[in-house]
Amino acid sequence: MNRQHLRSEWAPDVTRELLAGTVVALALIPEAIAFSIIAGVDPKVGLYASFCIAVISAFAGGRPAMISAATGAMSLVMVTLVKEHGLGYLFAATILTGLLQIAASLMRLGNLMRFVSRSVVTGFVNALAILIFLAQMPELIGRGPVVYAMTAIGLAMIYGLPYLTKAVPSPLITILVLTGISVWFGFDIRTVGDMGALPRELPVFALPQVPFTLETLRIILPYALTLAMVGLLESMMTAAILDEMTDTTSDKNRECAGQGLANVTSGLFGGMAGCAMIGQSVINVSSGGRGRLSTLWAGAFLLFLIVVLGPYVARIPMAALVAVMIMVSINTFQWNSVRTLLTHPKSSSAVMLGTVAVVVTTHDLAKGVLFGVILSGLFFAHKVTRFFRVSSVRDEGSRVRTYRVSGQIFFATAEAFHSAFDFREDDLDSVIIDLAASHFWDITSINALDRVVLKFRHHGVPVEISGMNEATAMLVDQVGTHQKPGAALAGSGH
Repeated sequence: MNRQHLRSEWAPDVTRELLAGTVVALALIPEAIAFSIIAGVDPKVGLYASFCIAVISAFAGGRPAMISAATGAMSLVMVTLVKEHGLGYLFAATILTGLLQIAASLMRLGNLMRFVSRSVVTGFVNALAILIFLAQMPELIGRGPVVYAMTAIGLAMIYGLPYLTKAVPSPLITILVLTGISVWFGFDIRTVGDMGALPRELPVFALPQVPFTLETLRIILPYALTLAMVGLLESMMTAAILDEMTDTTSDKNRECAGQGLANVTSGLFGGMAGCAMIGQSVINVSSGGRGRLSTLWAGAFLLFLIVVLGPYVARIPMAALVAVMIMVSINTFQWNSVRTLLTHPKSSSAVMLGTVAVVVTTHDLAKGVLFGVILSGLFFAHKVTRFFRVSSVRDEGSRVRTYRVSGQIFFATAEAFHSAFDFREDDLDSVIIDLAASHFWDITSINALDRVVLKFRHHGVPVEISGMNEATAMLVDQVGTHQKPGAALAGSGH
């Protein structure tokens, strides 16, 4: 790796990287505390996790500038495990989650992202923007006019300051100014310190305090599998979004391994499982972060803030961070997708809206994406069936009927393929099935071909198949039955 490539990957602009990471670190603190509370653990568990995951993923991840830490989607999975079995089992499940994600990398599961359609990605992004916005409402609604005014001033500064200068990210200036105003005037409003006590000591290495038995594995494996799937899904989707925002590419399989190593480290240092965070990642990129240094600095500076500057960080008003997160939700939402709802194909719009509806209703990103992928597949299968056709022509002189098949034959068109043949035509000498313009994809389609050939033979009509491409011929050789001697003899009536 040459020096120029190393610089472009780590720090295209050192100052911008450090400033962007600083904004992210400040925004991570209340989120990590909130997610710890959701999971039913001490705030330090989420804070230590955010530090470990951000730092390790900076080195091992496949997407520069992406921020990974403790997340809400992951914390929701942990609630029952912590309540029923305790903190030690959470750490053990976190380590196992990481190992499963490393295994996913070895199996190249990151390549599965190519099966997620653009409509699903757009729906995922829009749903996440809505959830980020809704998550700020408890810190805003009913908190009084001072909070409303502070949030409004914060938004005005975030969007207005870039017109004056872009030397320092406007969210960072906003947080510092609003904190100064709150402290100077002594406003009695909710602060970061009100969310939970910040730890004053560094995380230490320790193995989970659980018995290393098959019973422990039985308890933690279901949670670890769910955490691994949710974490990889959210990370892969976030990486795809940042790829588009920065017009760059990322290594999805390396990201799987990086997330896994980060979670193993988190579990060994008293943290819970985490994954990529779209909100903080958008903050980072919007603030100028493009390299791995911003991610590394976000994690390292987060630890410095909570351990060394904890008393000062605790005085940051939540209104300032609410303003930043509202900016994130506005910037994350794909507003163009609303304008193109009527101009895009109805199926694409339905997939996008369906993904949004499921994610927002269930607050489960995995369910929403799974729904979108399935719906995309169904629409695609339906679209392909419209291009399938079987035509036929009869040569009266030789009493031979030739069927010409065009299009894709798979589970959705297999029955239509079978129904296109006339088995009652009893004066034929032979049948030719021309497959030159078609392709057979699966066992169901080959089974339909077998049924057609054997049914003609049953009626005493010889069948010749022509024009098979190499892939179809290979599939017929592997799973087909009509070409086997026994099948031909049984079907001939001899």
